[in-house]
Amino acid sequence: MSMITERPVSNPGGQPPVGTVAEEAANGQRGVRAVVAAYVALTKPRIVELLLVTTVPAMMLAHGGMPSLWLVAVVLVGGSLAAGAASVLNCYIDRDIDQLMRRTKRRPLPAHTVSPRSALIFGLVLAAVSLALMAALTNWLATGLTLAAIAYYDLVYTLWLKRTTAANTFWGGICGSAPVLIGWAAVTGSLAPAAWALFAVVFFWQMPHFYALAIKYKADYARAGVPMLPVVASVRRVNAEILIFSWLTLISSLAVWPLGMSPIYGVTALVVGGVFVVEAHKLCRRAARGEAVKPMRLFHWSTTYLTILFAAVALDALL
Repeated sequence: MSMITERPVSNPGGQPPVGTVAEEAANGQRGVRAVVAAYVALTKPRIVELLLVTTVPAMMLAHGGMPSLWLVAVVLVGGSLAAGAASVLNCYIDRDIDQLMRRTKRRPLPAHTVSPRSALIFGLVLAAVSLALMAALTNWLATGLTLAAIAYYDLVYTLWLKRTTAANTFWGGICGSAPVLIGWAAVTGSLAPAAWALFAVVFFWQMPHFYALAIKYKADYARAGVPMLPVVASVRRVNAEILIFSWLTLISSLAVWPLGMSPIYGVTALVVGGVFVVEAHKLCRRAARGEAVKPMRLFHWSTTYLTILFAAVALDALL
């Protein structure tokens, strides 16, 4: 019976094996990527993307075509930083709620991948940079609206309304609609009726959009003690508000048509708005019958609706 013995590996100078160095470097890179990913997650990139979908078309309509690409870039960067800052501060304030909800418990603060102090500093820095950029390169109205949107979202909506009233989604819609006004103001330094009409579209759209999400995660919100409308109101009340605000979204989108828009926009608004209203009726009809509802169908379609509608705004402005 033979015995196989391992020969000692020569390691002059006591240097660690090459494999160990490579593994440590790889682990370090993964660690850096994980930290960066956690900070990016705090900014809620999907929300930022959705907000920017409404900003650029509003700028194009305000200018009557494509505005300066430099100005568009400034507003996109400044708006992204501002929206990201508001979301980071929202995560900081809501960290007690987020750890109770299945949908949010994996966010960086409940998961302890970022400390609350670091998140707070990060959010404040993003806000300061965004406001400095807007103040230096746009105008006072756009900058003031940006500041107001951040403050309203975090201090009025997140800290107060979200925790105290079922009307939180309604009043919270103000800050969600602000990018339309900010983009318009950055181009013209003022606000025209068309800007307010587009603001109304996004404002009314947010109710059926977020009510659908709240229906999906009703148990989560109830567990966290957040009085979202589907948690505290009857199915009939929720259905009524979804239908009312879906129709108001369609009506307000059509109200933009006579404000200098062509049939390119008008027909698009009528068609996609009609589909949006039909989807809302389907959801409410199933809920009223006690059938299994599919709220995320309305939620996802509402996102598609807003994207198509504002793409039509942009195309109309170009043509």
